[in-house]
Amino acid sequence: MEAYVRRDGDGEALWFLGSLVTVKATGRETHGRLTVVEFVNPPGFAPPVHRHADEDEMFYVLDGTARYHCGEQVFEAGRGDFVLLPAGVPHTFVVGADRPLRTLQLTVPAGFEGFAAAAGTPAAERRLPDPQPVDPAALAQAAARHGIELLGPPPV
Repeated sequence: MEAYVRRDGDGEALWFLGSLVTVKATGRETHGRLTVVEFVNPPGFAPPVHRHADEDEMFYVLDGTARYHCGEQVFEAGRGDFVLLPAGVPHTFVVGADRPLRTLQLTVPAGFEGFAAAAGTPAAERRLPDPQPVDPAALAQAAARHGIELLGPPPV
């Protein structure tokens, strides 16, 4: 493993489910131990309810707010808060309506970056993408290949 610094704006940028993902650390760089991405999600965004077979998913909120659902638990998180969503437990989140949510997402072990690349596209610019429909079949296939089970729509 080599030491490095990724500056603000550095890292592979992807448009993924209407959000901007900037990859900061990959499994290749961390010997499979960890993936780190910076997420910017638009106001009101919510991914489908899903569960990761192997990855614990963590979010450190840099800006904005979201309501996280994990199993039977529901909690609000905002700037400076840390959220842990354990592997095997169904979860999702809903971004607050007033502004984008910016988080640092960590997944242990690594692998999330492969799913984001398979389900997303290289970002033409470092900004939120224009809204586009999501192909549910393609998303489900990419998720299944990466140990993620899609369980249903996000809460209203």
